[in-house]
Amino acid sequence: MTRIKIWFRFESHDGYPPFEEEGLWATPVDDDTARIDNVPFFARGVAQNDIVQFATLDDGRHFAVRRVETGGHCAIRVLPVASGPLGPSAEAVFAKFVPFGIGAESYDKEFPLVALDVQPAVDLPRLRALLDQGVPRTTCL
Repeated sequence: MTRIKIWFRFESHDGYPPFEEEGLWATPVDDDTARIDNVPFFARGVAQNDIVQFATLDDGRHFAVRRVETGGHCAIRVLPVASGPLGPSAEAVFAKFVPFGIGAESYDKEFPLVALDVQPAVDLPRLRALLDQGVPRTTCL
């Protein structure tokens, strides 16, 4: 089946992120719902494998209306920074989470934000202990 791009709108805070929409790939389930196929970097309240309802605009773009079913996954974002235990390396973050069987994507080299796709079978206490080794930050991510 053909995949489509579902767009999510959100508010930026103090200019971050520098845009107000994120597109995620999805597989249509029926005429107005689709299953999300990748992990979001910025969109909140949605994760890979969730089913969302969407509306199609006149320009053909599909915008998320609401999540209708959870897929059991969780999206966690990690921003490796120079002062952190792994430095500014997305690859170092990937290496730490490989033993958990977690899928991950990196935004880009200049902004090495890592979006983790945490599946239901992951050992959450062990994952939390690893995340707690980082530098906690309060951000709009």
